Amino acid sequence: MTADRIRRATPADVPALVDLVYDLAEYEKARHECTLTLEQLRAALFGPAPALFAHVAEDETGIVGCAIWFLNFSTWDGVHGIYLEDLYVKPETRGKGYGKALIAALAKEAVDKGYSRVSWSVLTWNTPSIDFYRSLGAEEQDEWVGYRLSGSELVKLAAEAS
Repeated sequence: MTADRIRRATPADVPALVDLVYDLAEYEKARHECTLTLEQLRAALFGPAPALFAHVAEDETGIVGCAIWFLNFSTWDGVHGIYLEDLYVKPETRGKGYGKALIAALAKEAVDKGYSRVSWSVLTWNTPSIDFYRSLGAEEQDEWVGYRLSGSELVKLAAEAS
């Protein structure tokens, strides 16, 4: 069982977490879009007002996976939830229960704190992950379409605000 190898991230874990984020970006065919720095992640996770959190999975070789998450809020439920931004387990350690144990740790966090849900997004082509999430009992939210405003369009719209 791997659950005993799951823990909250510490400042010493930041370099490994950054490496895992870049590995995930490579897996998602978007390595060229990833610009995360050690300083940015350290500040987000462990600065004066952290708004980002992480759990790590480790084996005898070190950190082999992570779940990076933040709080969201359901106005309908009136309570927070967890949004899983990144879940990644190194390919050579997949199938050993680390991914499930990481999501289970987030589920426990949500239940213990009275949050109503754990949610995340997955790329439509990522069938191994989709199959894994379904095996956990997660339900697709196919009636929702994700949107993102970024780059020059974000700047352009911001300029219209008074």
